[in-house]
Amino acid sequence: MKKIELEIIALSHSITQTHSYAVVLGEVNGLRRLPIVIGGFEAQAIAVALERMLPGRPLTHDLMKNFMTAVGASLQEVIICDLQEGIFYAKLIIRTENDTIEIDSRTSDAIALAVRYNCSIFTYEHIMNNAGILMDENATKKKMIETDGVETVTNEDLKSMSIDELETLLNDVLEHEDYIRAIAIRDEINRRK
Repeated sequence: MKKIELEIIALSHSITQTHSYAVVLGEVNGLRRLPIVIGGFEAQAIAVALERMLPGRPLTHDLMKNFMTAVGASLQEVIICDLQEGIFYAKLIIRTENDTIEIDSRTSDAIALAVRYNCSIFTYEHIMNNAGILMDENATKKKMIETDGVETVTNEDLKSMSIDELETLLNDVLEHEDYIRAIAIRDEINRRK
């Protein structure tokens, strides 16, 4: 089967499920998108790696990468290989000195590791046909991280805050390890500079 390469386009709160997030993968050099609902911890792990933040202690996916490196293994690629009853399945393709092995993984964990290894994410045509969304040619492709707006400060609220207020809020959310909100606040600060 021919593999289709994907890249992370967006990470946002899920509109359909409360306390869940969605990672949107986009077809490289294509217009199709693959939205996948993931949990909050995995969304945070992906956001931390995407934004190259350095938490005080290693997150679980950092620990996994450190362990693999220590034993001489590396993640070569991630393949989103199946879709059953709305659940995506993935496998990690791991290379050691003597072998290449495949390990079953939750898709969200596989993506969190792929970001840390800067390795490719792939899927197959049948998955894109069943769960993909075709985007308009004029749609912009940018990485976005959105906030909920109910439990958190909205992007509009951020725009009305002063730089000092934003920096105070940024320190507060970083202290609480809310890296997704931190990215939105940091982006607003950078937009003004």
